[in-house]
Amino acid sequence: MGILEFDKVSLELDGHRILNNLDLDFWEGHVHAVVGPNGAGKSTLAMTIMGLAGYEHHEGDIRFKGKSIKGLTVNQRARLGITLAWQEPARFEGLGVGAFIGAGKPGASVQEIDAALELVGLSPGRYRSRRVDKTLSGGERKRIELASIIVMDPEVVLMDEPDSGVDIEAVNYIFSVIDQLREKGTTIILITHSAEVLRRSDHAFLLCHGNLMDKGPTARMLAYFGGKCIPCTHKNAPELTELFDGKGGIQ
Repeated sequence: MGILEFDKVSLELDGHRILNNLDLDFWEGHVHAVVGPNGAGKSTLAMTIMGLAGYEHHEGDIRFKGKSIKGLTVNQRARLGITLAWQEPARFEGLGVGAFIGAGKPGASVQEIDAALELVGLSPGRYRSRRVDKTLSGGERKRIELASIIVMDPEVVLMDEPDSGVDIEAVNYIFSVIDQLREKGTTIILITHSAEVLRRSDHAFLLCHGNLMDKGPTARMLAYFGGKCIPCTHKNAPELTELFDGKGGIQ
């Protein structure tokens, strides 16, 4: 039994089935990757876990620590210890960086906020008093969002395309945070189509058009699909084949 479980979860949006009868187990303290081509349903899966508006009315059940969270709001799920780092970080224009980082943990101390900023490579003296506004780059926003997650100390962290739209320095700090969360025993779910991000995971699930194609240890699954799925006649094959070298391995 995983800390987070999907039991025959399906979801339709605008008459289209986006997730189809998914059975998934996310094990406590492990790093999981959900991979697939564009349009596979990866981000939809993350939004369904969080219970975002429009994604909460799914078939099947989602359980956290053995108890159903179906019907719970985003805030209720967050209070249980489930949080999402967006592909495009949420924009709270004008809010102080320190206030943003501490918002998920009422009573968070300045010391906690500063320590989190340092972990993501941002100087507290330079950033804590700044505003969340257009003067921040995409990479800075993503690192500030990760700092807020560090302060929250959740049990399950979903990261949607964590390396998207950021420079190599930000990517390295993001990977460092993933490693630190892993060491603390946090359950991490990486939504990605990047081989480099996949290498950070212990287990992986491959989605295609909302269907679970395979699951298992990351290296085994990618090696299997690198040999079996290329060439592929699927309309999204270019995105999927970027992951593989065609010889049974990761590029």
